[in-house]
Amino acid sequence: MKRTISVLVEKDAGGLVRIVSLLTRRRFQIESITMAACERKCYERITIVVINQSDGSDAASQLTKQIKKLINVVNVQDITYLPLVQRELVLIKLQVNIIEREEILRLADIFRFKINDITESTLIIEVTADPGKIVALQKILEKYNILQLSRTGEIALTRESSVSTSSLKEYPEFEAGTGRNYFINVEELFYNDSYKPS
Repeated sequence: MKRTISVLVEKDAGGLVRIVSLLTRRRFQIESITMAACERKCYERITIVVINQSDGSDAASQLTKQIKKLINVVNVQDITYLPLVQRELVLIKLQVNIIEREEILRLADIFRFKINDITESTLIIEVTADPGKIVALQKILEKYNILQLSRTGEIALTRESSVSTSSLKEYPEFEAGTGRNYFINVEELFYNDSYKPS
Protein backbone atom coordinates (compact mmCIF):
# COMPACT_ATOMS: atom_id res chain seq x y z
CA MET A 1 0.00 0.00 0.00
CA LYS A 2 1.22 3.51 -0.89
CA ARG A 3 1.96 5.92 1.98
CA THR A 4 2.99 9.59 2.04
CA ILE A 5 5.22 10.58 4.93
CA SER A 6 6.43 14.07 5.84
CA VAL A 7 9.62 14.34 7.89
CA LEU A 8 11.15 17.46 9.44
CA VAL A 9 14.90 17.10 10.02
CA GLU A 10 17.79 19.23 11.17
CA LYS A 11 20.25 19.89 8.34
CA ASP A 12 22.77 17.08 8.39
CA ALA A 13 24.84 15.54 5.59
CA GLY A 14 23.97 11.98 6.65
CA GLY A 15 20.31 12.48 7.54
CA LEU A 16 18.84 11.39 4.22
CA VAL A 17 21.13 8.36 4.04
CA ARG A 18 19.92 7.13 7.44
CA ILE A 19 16.26 7.46 6.39
CA VAL A 20 16.79 5.66 3.06
CA SER A 21 18.69 2.86 4.84
CA LEU A 22 15.82 2.43 7.30
CA LEU A 23 13.24 2.29 4.48
CA THR A 24 15.15 -0.39 2.58
CA ARG A 25 15.74 -2.46 5.72
CA ARG A 26 12.00 -2.34 6.45
CA ARG A 27 11.22 -3.52 2.89
CA PHE A 28 9.52 -0.31 1.81
CA GLN A 29 9.85 0.47 -1.89
CA ILE A 30 10.61 4.18 -2.38
CA GLU A 31 8.44 5.68 -5.12
CA SER A 32 9.73 9.22 -4.63
CA ILE A 33 11.68 11.21 -2.08
CA THR A 34 12.18 14.99 -2.05
CA MET A 35 14.24 17.04 0.37
CA ALA A 36 14.59 20.83 0.53
CA ALA A 37 14.72 23.82 2.85
CA CYS A 38 11.54 24.69 4.73
CA GLU A 39 10.09 27.55 6.80
CA ARG A 40 12.62 27.09 9.63
CA LYS A 41 16.32 27.94 9.34
CA CYS A 42 18.69 24.98 9.72
CA TYR A 43 15.84 22.51 9.04
CA GLU A 44 14.70 20.62 5.94
CA ARG A 45 11.44 18.93 5.02
CA ILE A 46 11.47 15.52 3.37
CA THR A 47 8.41 14.16 1.58
CA ILE A 48 8.55 10.40 1.05
CA VAL A 49 6.15 8.30 -0.99
CA VAL A 50 6.65 4.59 -0.24
CA ILE A 51 4.98 1.31 -1.09
CA ASN A 52 4.67 -1.18 1.76
CA GLN A 53 6.12 -4.57 0.74
CA SER A 54 5.26 -6.14 4.10
CA ASP A 55 2.02 -7.94 4.94
CA GLY A 56 1.77 -6.28 8.36
CA SER A 57 -1.17 -3.89 8.66
CA ASP A 58 0.66 -1.69 11.16
CA ALA A 59 3.94 -1.57 9.20
CA ALA A 60 3.48 2.10 8.24
CA SER A 61 2.77 3.05 11.85
CA GLN A 62 5.92 1.25 12.96
CA LEU A 63 7.88 2.97 10.20
CA THR A 64 7.00 6.47 11.43
CA LYS A 65 8.05 5.47 14.96
CA GLN A 66 11.38 4.13 13.68
CA ILE A 67 12.08 7.27 11.61
CA LYS A 68 11.31 9.42 14.67
CA LYS A 69 14.11 7.64 16.58
CA LEU A 70 16.77 8.59 13.99
CA ILE A 71 19.33 11.27 14.79
CA ASN A 72 18.35 14.80 13.69
CA VAL A 73 14.71 13.86 13.00
CA VAL A 74 12.44 16.42 14.70
CA ASN A 75 8.96 15.37 13.55
CA VAL A 76 7.35 12.65 11.42
CA GLN A 77 3.80 12.58 10.03
CA ASP A 78 2.05 9.91 8.00
CA ILE A 79 -0.14 12.29 5.97
CA THR A 80 -1.58 9.68 3.59
CA TYR A 81 -5.21 10.13 4.63
CA LEU A 82 -5.19 13.81 5.53
CA PRO A 83 -6.49 16.52 3.17
CA LEU A 84 -3.40 17.50 1.18
CA VAL A 85 -2.10 19.88 -1.42
CA GLN A 86 0.14 17.62 -3.52
CA ARG A 87 2.33 18.78 -6.40
CA GLU A 88 5.01 17.37 -8.64
CA LEU A 89 7.08 18.94 -11.42
CA VAL A 90 7.73 17.04 -14.65
CA LEU A 91 9.84 18.01 -17.67
CA ILE A 92 9.17 16.08 -20.90
CA LYS A 93 11.12 16.36 -24.15
CA LEU A 94 9.12 15.20 -27.18
CA GLN A 95 10.12 14.58 -30.79
CA VAL A 96 7.28 15.91 -32.94
CA ASN A 97 6.31 16.73 -36.50
CA ILE A 98 4.27 19.79 -37.48
CA ILE A 99 0.88 18.11 -36.93
CA GLU A 100 1.89 16.62 -33.57
CA ARG A 101 3.26 19.98 -32.45
CA GLU A 102 -0.14 21.61 -33.07
CA GLU A 103 -1.89 18.80 -31.16
CA ILE A 104 0.38 19.27 -28.15
CA LEU A 105 -0.07 23.05 -28.20
CA ARG A 106 -3.84 22.43 -27.96
CA LEU A 107 -3.25 20.02 -25.06
CA ALA A 108 -1.45 22.84 -23.24
CA ASP A 109 -4.79 24.66 -22.88
CA ILE A 110 -6.43 21.60 -21.31
CA PHE A 111 -3.61 20.50 -18.99
CA ARG A 112 -2.21 24.01 -18.45
CA PHE A 113 1.41 23.05 -18.96
CA LYS A 114 4.17 25.36 -20.22
CA ILE A 115 6.23 25.00 -23.39
CA ASN A 116 9.80 25.74 -22.26
CA ASP A 117 11.66 25.02 -25.49
CA ILE A 118 10.55 24.55 -29.08
CA THR A 119 12.38 23.67 -32.30
CA GLU A 120 11.24 22.32 -35.67
CA SER A 121 11.36 18.75 -34.37
CA THR A 122 11.23 18.91 -30.53
CA LEU A 123 9.29 20.38 -27.63
CA ILE A 124 10.09 20.54 -23.92
CA ILE A 125 7.01 20.86 -21.74
CA GLU A 126 6.85 21.67 -18.02
CA VAL A 127 3.96 20.32 -15.95
CA THR A 128 3.29 21.21 -12.32
CA ALA A 129 0.25 19.34 -11.02
CA ASP A 130 -1.01 16.71 -8.60
CA PRO A 131 0.25 13.16 -9.28
CA GLY A 132 -3.07 12.02 -10.78
CA LYS A 133 -3.07 14.73 -13.42
CA ILE A 134 0.55 13.95 -14.31
CA VAL A 135 -0.25 10.26 -14.81
CA ALA A 136 -3.22 11.19 -17.03
CA LEU A 137 -1.03 13.46 -19.17
CA GLN A 138 1.69 10.80 -19.46
CA LYS A 139 -0.86 8.31 -20.81
CA ILE A 140 -1.97 10.81 -23.47
CA LEU A 141 1.63 11.57 -24.47
CA GLU A 142 2.53 7.88 -24.88
CA LYS A 143 1.51 8.00 -28.56
CA TYR A 144 4.22 10.62 -29.19
CA ASN A 145 7.95 9.99 -29.22
CA ILE A 146 9.16 10.86 -25.69
CA LEU A 147 12.91 11.49 -25.87
CA GLN A 148 13.46 12.29 -22.20
CA LEU A 149 11.33 12.58 -19.07
CA SER A 150 12.32 13.80 -15.60
CA ARG A 151 10.10 13.99 -12.50
CA THR A 152 10.97 15.78 -9.27
CA GLY A 153 9.00 13.58 -6.91
CA GLU A 154 5.98 14.57 -4.88
CA ILE A 155 5.81 17.35 -2.31
CA ALA A 156 2.81 17.81 -0.03
CA LEU A 157 1.42 20.00 2.74
CA THR A 158 -1.66 19.30 4.84
CA ARG A 159 -4.64 21.58 4.28
CA GLU A 160 -5.66 23.76 7.21
CA SER A 161 -9.13 24.18 5.74
CA SER A 162 -11.92 21.71 6.51
CA VAL A 163 -11.79 20.24 3.02
CA SER A 164 -12.41 16.50 3.12
CA THR A 165 -11.28 14.03 0.48
CA SER A 166 -12.46 10.56 -0.44
CA SER A 167 -9.24 9.12 0.97
CA LEU A 168 -10.23 10.36 4.44
CA LYS A 169 -12.92 7.66 4.54
CA GLU A 170 -10.13 5.13 5.05
CA TYR A 171 -8.73 7.09 7.99
CA PRO A 172 -9.62 5.32 11.25
CA GLU A 173 -10.94 8.43 13.03
CA PHE A 174 -12.96 9.72 10.07
CA GLU A 175 -16.67 10.29 10.63
CA ALA A 176 -18.17 9.27 7.28
CA GLY A 177 -21.62 10.76 7.89
CA THR A 178 -20.47 14.33 8.43
CA GLY A 179 -17.07 14.39 6.72
CA ARG A 180 -15.54 15.61 9.96
CA ASN A 181 -12.53 14.31 11.77
CA TYR A 182 -12.85 13.49 15.47
CA PHE A 183 -9.65 15.40 16.15
CA ILE A 184 -10.41 19.09 16.68
CA ASN A 185 -6.88 20.08 15.78
CA VAL A 186 -4.38 18.12 13.68
CA GLU A 187 -1.69 19.18 16.15
CA GLU A 188 -3.32 16.96 18.78
CA LEU A 189 -2.58 13.96 16.61
CA PHE A 190 0.79 14.73 15.11
CA TYR A 191 2.76 17.21 17.16
CA ASN A 192 4.41 16.46 20.43
CA ASP A 193 6.23 18.71 22.86
CA SER A 194 9.56 18.44 21.01
CA TYR A 195 8.27 20.41 18.03
CA LYS A 196 5.32 22.71 17.57
CA PRO A 197 5.08 25.03 14.59
CA SER A 198 5.61 28.67 15.47
